[in-house]
Amino acid sequence: MNQSNTNLKIVVDGQDYVLANTVKEFDGKIKIVILQRGWVMIGRFERNGSDCKLHDAYVIRKWGTTQGLTELAGKGKLPDTVLDKCYGVVEFDYLTVVAMISVEDKKWETEI
Repeated sequence: MNQSNTNLKIVVDGQDYVLANTVKEFDGKIKIVILQRGWVMIGRFERNGSDCKLHDAYVIRKWGTTQGLTELAGKGKLPDTVLDKCYGVVEFDYLTVVAMISVEDKKWETEI
């Protein structure tokens, strides 16, 4: 069986399921960070204790996806994605983080 870059999936009652060992995980420095009050940002993440920083950060104003926010992790910026550049370093406390999504750095290096 060929396990290329595509995920193997089965469909049960109209819901797609993929095999756990076919899902690619990313562990680079670039992260999508979901903060309290609806802020969704992307940048080079740094953490020192509870002090967090996003360097070269953007607010993701419009995802532009068909498969949700996590689609940006593997595909990079899409044609309908709208990013607002943050000038300076974005700083926040780790307790304000709702979730973080690691992205494939190579797909975002030209943007960030």
